[in-house]
Amino acid sequence: MEMLNQHCGITRDARGVVHVAICNAGSLNILGSPVTDAVREGLQQLASDRSIRVVVLRGQSEKSMIGGADIKEMAKLDRRSAEAFISRLRDLCEAVRQFPAPVIARMPGWCLGGGLEVAAACDFRIAAHDAHFGMPEVRVGIPSVIHAALLPRLIGWARARWLVMTAENIDAPTALAWGLVDKVAPEGGLDAEVEHLVKALLACGPEALRSQKALLRQWEELPLTESVNLSVKVFGESFLTDEPTRLMQAFVNRKR
Repeated sequence: MEMLNQHCGITRDARGVVHVAICNAGSLNILGSPVTDAVREGLQQLASDRSIRVVVLRGQSEKSMIGGADIKEMAKLDRRSAEAFISRLRDLCEAVRQFPAPVIARMPGWCLGGGLEVAAACDFRIAAHDAHFGMPEVRVGIPSVIHAALLPRLIGWARARWLVMTAENIDAPTALAWGLVDKVAPEGGLDAEVEHLVKALLACGPEALRSQKALLRQWEELPLTESVNLSVKVFGESFLTDEPTRLMQAFVNRKR
């Protein structure tokens, strides 16, 4: 593993698939301020590399992708330092959400609070069969904030309300039924399920995928008519590369 910094390690293969691991953050991969900053810096460093086709975000430990934010650090915060702490986590989630290539959350074990916010900022979420998810903040006297705002878009208002207001955990089958995760892997099959998705993404045009991800981010925030009209320009710009001609011709030739 190549270490970009103390808390962010990467492995890269010849296909342009990069596994980004949260390192040296305890067995549950907890997000204290130094870890949060380091992982964000690592992602920002990678974002300009156009050879990257897919990112898989993972923890160094198999107990979780991210177990949550560092409660020991949070217990010592005041108003000003609390805003600085949560701003760091917001910026990490945005580095994930704004990453140009698709990002897959690889989710074994526990994914709680700030960890689930980071996962929600990913494009895809693949969970182990025994994974568990929750938003426990209200039980320790704070609201769920920042990218918890993505949860109603993913699972609807009623289920998002249940997660953030009851603080009860849900298991992997429930998360799949709710739409919180995209796939639940069978026992021992998490990496195979992630690889299946990786191969599906690699079969697509890399520039088209980058454009599609950027459009989806804008569609989340723009009114419908603006979203439709914006897409016209993006469609035309896709023909500034050779990707449409090359891939469409390959498709036509395959059908003959």
